[in-house]
Amino acid sequence: MENATVVFLRPLSIIHVDTEQTWRGGQESLLTLARGLRMRGYRQAIACSPSSILAERAQAAGFPIAKLGLGTADIVHAHGGRALTLAFWKTFGSGTVHRVVTRHVAFRPRNPWMHRLKYKWTCEGVIAVSDAVRRGLIETGVPSAKIEVIHTGIEAREPVPRDKSRFGLSEMEFVIGHMGAFTKEKGQDVAVAAAALLRESMPYARFILAGDGTLLNDLRRRATDNVTFPGFVGDHAAFFGALDLFIMPSRSEAWGLAALEAMAYGVPVIASDVGGLPEIVEPEHGGWLVPPGDPAALARAITEAASSPYRLHEQGQKARERARLFSVAQMVEQTEAFYARFIK
Repeated sequence: MENATVVFLRPLSIIHVDTEQTWRGGQESLLTLARGLRMRGYRQAIACSPSSILAERAQAAGFPIAKLGLGTADIVHAHGGRALTLAFWKTFGSGTVHRVVTRHVAFRPRNPWMHRLKYKWTCEGVIAVSDAVRRGLIETGVPSAKIEVIHTGIEAREPVPRDKSRFGLSEMEFVIGHMGAFTKEKGQDVAVAAAALLRESMPYARFILAGDGTLLNDLRRRATDNVTFPGFVGDHAAFFGALDLFIMPSRSEAWGLAALEAMAYGVPVIASDVGGLPEIVEPEHGGWLVPPGDPAALARAITEAASSPYRLHEQGQKARERARLFSVAQMVEQTEAFYARFIK
C-alpha cells in the first residue's frame, strides 16, 4: 500500500481488542499503533482483560479500558483470532461498526475450515504483519483482496554506549543475546545447543537469553555455563547495549519485532530463514540467515560474525539503516489508509 494522507470528515473512534494476559509482540504492536493514531486525532479505547499487562500499560499511556457493545465505535480493531471472535459476537447486528483484524502469528491453524470462515465472514479486512502471514492466510482460503500487509514499525533508537558490565561480563567477552518468550517456536533450545557447541571453540563467547515462559526452567537445567538467563529485562537499552550480536533462532515467526529492535540499536542479527524474519534481516545488510532448528548452522554463523570485528561493526551500521525502513509513522499511515476502505 502506498503511503497517503487520509482526511475524514469527523474524528473516528476506534476500539482495539486483545484477549491475552501476557505481554508479547502483538500487545506491543497494538499500543505502539494506538499512540501513533492518537497523534492523528483518533479517539481510542482498548478492550482487554483489566488484569492484563496490556491494561496496565495502556492506562499508564492514557488510554481508557473499554467494554465492547453494539455501536461502540466506528472501527473495532481486533488483534488476534480470539479477539476477533469476541469482537464479532459483541458487535454482531450493528450496522455502524466496521470490524478489522491484525494477524500477528504465522503458524497454521488446527482447523483451516473454521479459520477460513472466521477471517472471511466476521471482519471486513485483515492486516497481515508480513508477506509470510499473508501467504498463510491465502493458503487457508481467505480472499487476497481482504488482506493488506502492514509491517509492524519501530521508533528510531538513540545509540547507546556498549556496557557489558551490567550483566557481569567484561569487554573482552563476545556477547550473544536473545529476547523473547520461552516457547518452542522461539527456538531458545537451539541457542542453548549452539552455545554448547561453541563452548570449546569460542571460550570467550557468552549467551544472554532474556525473557520468561514455560520452557525457561528446563533450559536452565540443560544449559552449559556460557549461558545466562536474566529473566524478564525491562531496560532494553541496557540489554542491547551489552550485545555484540543478537540471535533469533525461531522455528515460526510472523514478523520478528525483537530482531528489528536489535537492528534499531545497531546490533547485527542472525535469524532463522522462516516466516517474516527474511523480510527484516537481509544478508550482508545487517545480518545473516540460517536454517531453522539447526544448532550447528547457528554456531557456524556466530563464529563467522565474531571472526572480524570490523565487519561486525559495519553490519551493525547497516542494521540501523535497515531498521529505519520499518517506521511507526509508516505503519500508522498505512493503517489509517486501510481504515479508510470501510468508512464512507
